Amino acid sequence: MGHAVVQKAQIPFGKSLEESQKLLNQTSAALAMMQSQPLDLSTIEDITGILNSAVSGQLLSPSEICAVRRTLRAVNNVWKKLTEAAELDGDSLQRYSPLLELLKNCNFLTELEEKIGFCIDCKLLIILDRASEDLELIRAERKRNMENLDSLLKKVAAQIFQAGGIDKPLITKRRSRMCVGIKASHKYLLPDGIALNVSSSGATYFMEPKEAVEFNNMEVRLSNSEIAEETAILSLLTAEIAKSEREIKYLMDRVLEIDLAFARAGFAQWMDGVCPILSSQSHVSFDSSINIEGIKHPLLLGSSLRSLSAASSNSNPLKSDVESSEMTVGSLSEGISDFPVPIDIKVECETRVVVITGPNTGGKTASMKTLGLASLMSKAGLYLPAKNHPRLPWFDLILADIGDHQSLEQNLSTFSGHISRIVDILELVSRESLVLIDEIGSGTDPSEGVALATSILQYLRDRVGLAVVTTHYADLSCLKDKDTRFENAATEFSLETLRPTYRILWGSTGDSNALNIAKSMGFDRKIIQRAQKLVERLRPERQQHRKSEFYQSLMEERRKLESQARTAASLHAEIMDLYQEIEDEAKDLDRRAAHLKAKETQQVQQELNFVKVQIDTVVQDFQNRLRDASADEINSLIKESESAIAAIVEAHRPDDDFSVSETNTSSFTPQFGEQVHVKSLGDKLATVVEVPGDDDSVLVQYGKMRVRVKKNNIRPIPNSKRKNAANPAPRLRKQQEDRQSGSAGSSNEEASYGPRVQTSKNTLDLWGMRVEEASHQLDIALACWESRSVLFVIHGMGTGVVKERVLEILRNHPRVAKYEQESPMNYGCTVAYIK
Repeated sequence: MGHAVVQKAQIPFGKSLEESQKLLNQTSAALAMMQSQPLDLSTIEDITGILNSAVSGQLLSPSEICAVRRTLRAVNNVWKKLTEAAELDGDSLQRYSPLLELLKNCNFLTELEEKIGFCIDCKLLIILDRASEDLELIRAERKRNMENLDSLLKKVAAQIFQAGGIDKPLITKRRSRMCVGIKASHKYLLPDGIALNVSSSGATYFMEPKEAVEFNNMEVRLSNSEIAEETAILSLLTAEIAKSEREIKYLMDRVLEIDLAFARAGFAQWMDGVCPILSSQSHVSFDSSINIEGIKHPLLLGSSLRSLSAASSNSNPLKSDVESSEMTVGSLSEGISDFPVPIDIKVECETRVVVITGPNTGGKTASMKTLGLASLMSKAGLYLPAKNHPRLPWFDLILADIGDHQSLEQNLSTFSGHISRIVDILELVSRESLVLIDEIGSGTDPSEGVALATSILQYLRDRVGLAVVTTHYADLSCLKDKDTRFENAATEFSLETLRPTYRILWGSTGDSNALNIAKSMGFDRKIIQRAQKLVERLRPERQQHRKSEFYQSLMEERRKLESQARTAASLHAEIMDLYQEIEDEAKDLDRRAAHLKAKETQQVQQELNFVKVQIDTVVQDFQNRLRDASADEINSLIKESESAIAAIVEAHRPDDDFSVSETNTSSFTPQFGEQVHVKSLGDKLATVVEVPGDDDSVLVQYGKMRVRVKKNNIRPIPNSKRKNAANPAPRLRKQQEDRQSGSAGSSNEEASYGPRVQTSKNTLDLWGMRVEEASHQLDIALACWESRSVLFVIHGMGTGVVKERVLEILRNHPRVAKYEQESPMNYGCTVAYIK
């Protein structure tokens, strides 16, 4: 539907600011819908012709009626998908509301759709028996009659065959009546039979037996009755459709708006467009301010995109659709930045007339057309191929005089065609209109042309929202000096390459550079030199050259400042990205701290439960053995039980090696790699990356941020938090088994490394770091780590890139004796044994 409307150039434009904003909101909603779950509108058919036929009284066929049903069902499915998408997320309701509002109060004619589905099988395009009671009775009676007729004819054909009247039994239909075939020589076998037809050779007669006449008559009557009943049913459905014609057309109009909204969204996605901001109008004056950055000419950009897409598809014709689409997107992203050249359009609020000067082929007309197209596109609810958030006013009319309108048929010269078009513009212009005039006052005597152009611009100044004109008349650029409602702009021209850059310099005036352009195009040098002398003679003040040099120096300074501004903007963007990354890391550290605290609490609870079970087991064993023990054995049992309980308590006593004085922080000296609390960071945990120097300052790392703080601004981790991070149950069970079996410990090699207990001192946390940063931190830790000790390296799960790099370093490092990868009890952590 939308395709036909676009082909006829019937795209809707907003007749007011509110209507255009409504179209933009619909485009934004459709774009959001396309990104979440695309909506298929291809099943919706244009049934306008069918509705007109029904209203005019023509009987609709089953296929036409089924087309109405399919369309109604498809529209209903569109409504359901929109509501489902809005209900998935509470925030989406506001996002999709512009589309939901279109179908909110529509009648989807569910009853009509169900009635059509009840009466007609739309796959086979036949009317069903259940459509009416009469049709069901007629078809049942016809079926019985045909069965009787078929049985009779089979019997007669068999008798004829047995009598030699035919080579094989033949039952057929002639003149809409069932009959049998019989040889001409055996017609006597069917006395009183009716000959309906004869074969071309005359050897075979097709005869209706006397007994079949009544059955055939009944078949004809029932067939006519069936046709009449089917026609009545189709008439009823046609009448229902004609009765609902207004509601169906209203529904189709709303669906057309949705289809166009998705077409605009697809166009925005294709051109990588952004939503324009239409400035609201003041009751006092018209706001003509325009701020559009990096906009590209939409038609030139579309042509470039199509060329790139065609080139990509032709170069790889055998690739799949997915591969080709990915390749096309990549190639488009490479080529879009080259052509067309993006321009900036900036007009102040109080400006009413903009005069653009500059060289031929410099892009004056193309820039003016870009502004006109941008205004039209925003009125139609289309996104603009620009950067950031383009802002422009809503214009009621865009009036343009661009190109040569000379006509021999209408007796119009270049100048008269130009003037006739301006006359029409001056009659239609209003205070909310945009006027675009190319080469104003050209085609006649320069002095008269300047005077006429000046008068026209002064006339438009008081009667237009904004007028943009291009000219080669330098005198028009001087109007800005007398009236602040005038503004100048120039297209940039590079004297180094003698080519235009197609950029617009707002607030500047430009030279035509006709002689330079002629020189770059290979014009005769002697002619150029003579022309330069004539120009100097026509300008006796001889200041033009100096003015041009001064202008070029200003332009060069401007280019340097713009380059510095772009560099500053890039640095600012990098800093903001780093700030956002640090902020996310800080939030993630808080989450990790809460997770570790919960894990630690769970582990302590598990250890308490395990200790309780061990003590209960010792007590139960003591009570059982006490019943059968003699008086001499009681003391021995008591000592044995006390010893077992003491061993359990001793096994859970915190190690003194890892205790840190919490009261005397003034004498605390942090070591490299140790985790400490930093008061200035909200008492967050940070890692020491540089020991205190002469100024008592310590360099700590918090996430990806390194900060130098005073020594008195940090404190050690309390003893209560220096517990084993691993699950204690397996370790305690092993200790208990070792005591029961008389084992003094594990193997000599493991015993030489001390207890394998994870603390903040022997843990290196690389979680959340990039590969390069994690590799650097691990290399430093391995180089400085104490010999014959254990290092717990936390690398997390994630994508596994950091983990693979950690294992590679541990595998090849000369100081690593061996390492143990993560276990089911300790995911995301690898244990390294230092030589």
